[in-house]
Amino acid sequence: MQSMKFKAQQIADTLEGEIVGNPEIEVSKLSKIEEGEEGSLTFLANPKYNPYIYTTKASIVIVNKSFNPEKEITATLIKVDDAYKSFSKLLEFYNQVKNNKVGRENPHFISESATIGTDEYIGAFSYIGENVKIGNNVKIYPHSYIGDNVVIEDNTTIFSGVKIHSETVIGKNCKIFSGVVIGADGFGYAPDENGEYKAVPQIGNVVIEDNVEIGANSTIDRATLGSTIIRKGVKLDNQIQIAHNVEIGKNTVIASQTGIAGSTKVGESCIIGGQVGIVGHLTLGNNLQVQAQSGISKSLKDGEIVQGTPAFSYPDFNKSYVYFRNLPKIVSVVNKLEKEYNNTQKSGNE
Repeated sequence: MQSMKFKAQQIADTLEGEIVGNPEIEVSKLSKIEEGEEGSLTFLANPKYNPYIYTTKASIVIVNKSFNPEKEITATLIKVDDAYKSFSKLLEFYNQVKNNKVGRENPHFISESATIGTDEYIGAFSYIGENVKIGNNVKIYPHSYIGDNVVIEDNTTIFSGVKIHSETVIGKNCKIFSGVVIGADGFGYAPDENGEYKAVPQIGNVVIEDNVEIGANSTIDRATLGSTIIRKGVKLDNQIQIAHNVEIGKNTVIASQTGIAGSTKVGESCIIGGQVGIVGHLTLGNNLQVQAQSGISKSLKDGEIVQGTPAFSYPDFNKSYVYFRNLPKIVSVVNKLEKEYNNTQKSGNE
């Protein structure tokens, strides 16, 4: 909340909370309760941190209504039903205020054939190509590239350094974070008679539906034909690779450094851990859970929970891992039994 000041009463009104203390006290920044300083706002949700509320120098603390102080508190309290959710709501409000930039910075380039809605923000050194269609309240931060025939719908934010290649379609309320590349050519090559690989033209596009968030430095390749599709509500972490013609079902979340090869279809509401590798041309069902560092080499049914490389049932993986951890002991026992058996055989032959 740096450079913006809010009174306790304003915050309480936003959170529908009850003030205990000075409603006129102002804050201009956020802090942890144990590091609070004058002019800052913090919150207390975990009882483990209760001692800090008596020593913090923060000016305002958001607390649960159930909190009853054991001794005097210098900070102004705002009592709410759920301190953690209220603080999150406040952070969201702050982000909206902070990112509510409008206008066009110079230098920038906008093609004459591009159309842009109202309340836009175009950051310095941005490039917007021919026949681009941009909706209302779209924010395009500096050093972004928007290729020809791209569509970006209302309330979407494109952070600095994003590259969106031609024909990409991005829906409403999306967030595309710095360094993302959308619509670059898919990895398609075919060998000629001399064994040299020649690029197969990638003439499809990328479609990103509403309420999608794509983390920094992730890449989503255009389709060879048709579309690479990211459905509504998908959340992608940083440094994820989505290959050509992949489809990610709605409300699926994928953690960092996961790679999905071409033409694989991922279902709805899946949870995929970090550093997962998924081979191409698979169909993964809905409501899957794929544990971190798994390798998926075959299609999966709805609701499966898998781990390992190649991945298999999560409960079976845990059982197998116990055996693997005990493998030296098991081998020692087998060797001992084998030795005893051989000695018995030898004695019987004498």
